[in-house]
Amino acid sequence: MWLDHINFGDPREAFRSKSSAELVRSLVVLGLCTVEPLVQRNQELMSLSRKILGQQLFEKLMKMTFYAQFVAGEDQEAIKPLIQRNQSFGVGSVLDYSVEEDLTTEEAERKEVESCTSAAEKEMGEQREKQYRVHRGFGDRRGGVISARTYFYADEAKCDQHMETFLRSIEASGGVCEDGFSAIKLTALGRPQFLLQFSEVLVKWRRFFHQMAAEQGKAGLAALETKLEVKKLQETLAKLGIATKIESEDWFTGENLGVSGTVDLLDWNSMIDSRMKLSELLLVPNLQTGQLEPLLSHFTEEEDLQMKRMLQRMDVLAKKAMETGVRLMVDAEQSYFQPAISRLTLEMQRRFNVNKAVIFNTYQCYLKEAYDNVTVDVELSRREGWHFGAKLVRGAYMEQERNRAAQIGYEDPINATYENTSEMYNRCLDYILEEIKHNRKANVMVASHNEDTVKFTLRRMTELEIHPSEKKVYFGQLLGMCDQITFPLGQAGFPVYKYVPYGPVNEVLPYLSRRAQENRGFMKRANRERDLLWRRLDSGFRGTRVKFI
Repeated sequence: MWLDHINFGDPREAFRSKSSAELVRSLVVLGLCTVEPLVQRNQELMSLSRKILGQQLFEKLMKMTFYAQFVAGEDQEAIKPLIQRNQSFGVGSVLDYSVEEDLTTEEAERKEVESCTSAAEKEMGEQREKQYRVHRGFGDRRGGVISARTYFYADEAKCDQHMETFLRSIEASGGVCEDGFSAIKLTALGRPQFLLQFSEVLVKWRRFFHQMAAEQGKAGLAALETKLEVKKLQETLAKLGIATKIESEDWFTGENLGVSGTVDLLDWNSMIDSRMKLSELLLVPNLQTGQLEPLLSHFTEEEDLQMKRMLQRMDVLAKKAMETGVRLMVDAEQSYFQPAISRLTLEMQRRFNVNKAVIFNTYQCYLKEAYDNVTVDVELSRREGWHFGAKLVRGAYMEQERNRAAQIGYEDPINATYENTSEMYNRCLDYILEEIKHNRKANVMVASHNEDTVKFTLRRMTELEIHPSEKKVYFGQLLGMCDQITFPLGQAGFPVYKYVPYGPVNEVLPYLSRRAQENRGFMKRANRERDLLWRRLDSGFRGTRVKFI
C-alpha cells in the first residue's frame, strides 16, 4: 500500500527542497499569519510600510518575506528557477497570474451593479430571482473571500486584455512546465450579466424537471435516479403549451431519448439543447401559470455580442491549451455564477477532451448540490465518450455565500458544517475514483491541504488499483503551504502540483492580503507543519555545527 511508504511527518522529506534561509522565512511568515491584529490590519500596515520605506525598499522587504513565500516571481522568466527546482523534486505547477485591480469597495460595487444589470432591467424594471439578481451590498465580491482572485467587468477591451494575460500564462506553462496546468476565471472574460442570466435559466429548467418528477411521484431521488415517464411528460408539455403532442413525440424518438420509455435529466438537457438556440433558452417554464415566460424580454444587440465574445475568448484559450500541451483549469466562482460557468466549461470539454482531458472543471464540495453536479457530468462524459476532468475543492466563498443568502432571503447553498463538506468531498472523490477504475477516461485533481483527504485518496487508489503512473489522479496545494504533503507525494512518484501565483509585487498585494487571512485560520490549526519546520531547521543547524567541529 502506497500510504505505508509515504511519511507526511518526516521533516527532511517535506522540506528537502528548502534552504535554511527559506525555512526561517517560512516560520516567520506563517507565524505572522497567526497574529490576529497584524492580519486584520495587513493592508493598512503594508500601506504604512510603503510610505516609511519608499517603494524600492518596500518591494525588497516584500520579496524577502510574504511575496517570496507565496508568489513565484514577477513574470514568466522570473518564475522559471522555482518551477524547475520543484520539478526536480517531482512537483509540477498550475500557473496563475494573480494580478488584481486595487479598487475601493465603492468602485467595486458600482462596477458590479452596472455590469450585472441588463438594459431591459434598467428600462422596464424586470427582475430575476433573488439569488440571480445583483445586490449592491454584495457588489464587492472580494468580501469574505480568502483564496480566490476577483475580476470586475470594465469593458470588452479589458476582457481582451485578460484573455491575452491568460494566453501568456498558458504559453509560460507550456514553456517551463512538464504536463503543466494553467488556471483561468470566466468572470475575467466577459460581462457577468450573462453568467447570472444563464445560471438562472439553467437552474429553472432543472427545477422544472424535478417539479414534473414530483408530479409523477418521484420527488427526492438523486439526479441520475430521477426518470420521467415519457407519456406523462408529453401530456404536461402539451398542457403548458411548450410543445404539442406531435412535436414532443418527435423529440423523444431520437436514438438516445426515451428508448426505455423514460427520460432522465441528461435526456432532458439534451432535448432542450437540440431544440432551442441559446437566446431562446432565456424562456423558462412557469408551472403555476402554465406558460413559457421570458426571463428578460430581450438582449440588446450589444449584449448579444458581449455574450458571443465571452464564448469566443474561451474558445481561443482552449485552442491555445491544445496547441501547447497545457491543461486548462477553469476555476469555480460564486454559486449564482457557477451553473453557467460549469455549463460553458462542459461545452468546452465536449469539444476539446475527445482524446485526453485538456479542460478541467472545478467542483466546490461545500455546495449541497456538488454530488449531483459531479455524477451528472461524469455520466454525460461516459455516454458521449469524452474524457472527464475535474478539480475538487472544498470552496472559497463560504462566508460571503452564507451572508448573502441570509440577508437577501434565499436558501443557503452551502453544507451546514465542515464535516458535511468533508463527507461531500469524499463522496464526490470516491465516485470519480470508481469511474477511473471502470473507465480510464476520468481524471481528478485532489486540491486539498487536508492530510486526511490525501490519505483517503491514497487508500482508495490502492483498493481500486489505480497506479500513480497512470496520471489519472493528481494532487494540488498552494505555493508556500503544506510542503509536508506536496513533496513526499512528488518524491513517491505521484502527480502533484503547486498552484503557482505570479505577477509584479504591487499588483499581487490584494492576493497576498487574502493569503495572510487564509493562513490566519489555517496556521492556527497547522501546528504539525510548524513543528516539522522547526525540526528540519534544528536538524540543519545541528548538522552544520557537527561539520565545523
